[in-house]
Amino acid sequence: MISTVVWGTGNVGRLAIRAVEAHPALKLAAVIVHHPEKIGRDAGRLGELDHDTGVLATDDIEAVLAARPQAVVYAASGDTRPDDALADITRAIRSGAVVVSPALYPLYDHRNAPAEFRDPVVAAVAEGGGSLFASGVDPGWGNDVLPLLLSGLGSTIDAIRCQEIFDYSTYDQPDSVRHLVGMGQPMDFEPMMLMPSVPTMVWGGQIRMMARALGVELDEIRETVDRRALDTTVTTRTMGEFAAGTQGAIRFEVQGIVEGEPRLVIEHVTRIHASCAPDWPSPPDGGDGAHRVIIEGRPRIEVTVEATDEGENRSAGGNATAVGRLVGAIDWLVEAGPGLYDALDVPLRPAIGKLGRKQP
Repeated sequence: MISTVVWGTGNVGRLAIRAVEAHPALKLAAVIVHHPEKIGRDAGRLGELDHDTGVLATDDIEAVLAARPQAVVYAASGDTRPDDALADITRAIRSGAVVVSPALYPLYDHRNAPAEFRDPVVAAVAEGGGSLFASGVDPGWGNDVLPLLLSGLGSTIDAIRCQEIFDYSTYDQPDSVRHLVGMGQPMDFEPMMLMPSVPTMVWGGQIRMMARALGVELDEIRETVDRRALDTTVTTRTMGEFAAGTQGAIRFEVQGIVEGEPRLVIEHVTRIHASCAPDWPSPPDGGDGAHRVIIEGRPRIEVTVEATDEGENRSAGGNATAVGRLVGAIDWLVEAGPGLYDALDVPLRPAIGKLGRKQP
């Protein structure tokens, strides 16, 4: 069994605890938390399992890493603290651990990552013998391995469009939703996620990976952004009130330009309530979220993936599939040895040993 640590117990970490518990090759060794109220709580409670695990949460990072775990799922946020996240991740790699994480956007495509992100990881791998695989919770597989798999089914390809369609009304991360994304803010407020070049920083790596896999040269990467205001005040279950006239929906594209045309596109359509921007793409059944890949060509191919978790919560379902991709890669990474890996390196494999396995 591969001893595995979950670092962080928010929206991603909670799901990571479940994924590690369910994986037949992994053993949950420790859970690292920051909030004092979580210290000493059983991982089963933090992961909302139906049983205790015997693993109690701790904030003693040094002690956890000194025990030399074989793997770390780094689930703490890197959105507003990228330097701290990088320092944590390199610390785990130097301890010899395989690290999987969605926290560092620039390292989704490490070959083109800025030196200030890539060099410390390369140095940590050389020093400690660990490794890193970074992939998104948007989810990453929807913007890399799925469209590339589907592209192999066509005779000719004109364009590939990857969509995430997301309703934040059931999400429980108010700081990110209100400030990073800008929901509920005045329409003249510029949220960090929509500032020029930021969408490319986050999703441009996946555009480049698709281009690399398809053997095409990118002319450039462009961005488009559209925003809509709420017509009426809405109240969400987890994050409270969002006032009429404030931002209620965003739609942006990161476009890979090939021969002057946007042929590789990652599009996000995000709302705080389903009533906002009803003319924009929506999930087929009006649910909380969906991930869609559209291949324009012969034949035209369209695939929509809807995942639910925590009841009928599709926002959690999308995160759960992304976490499943990361946690499911750990045993492969342990066998592969030290290095810095991307989504084209790490195979998407069958759920070996999980069929019929009791859910945690």
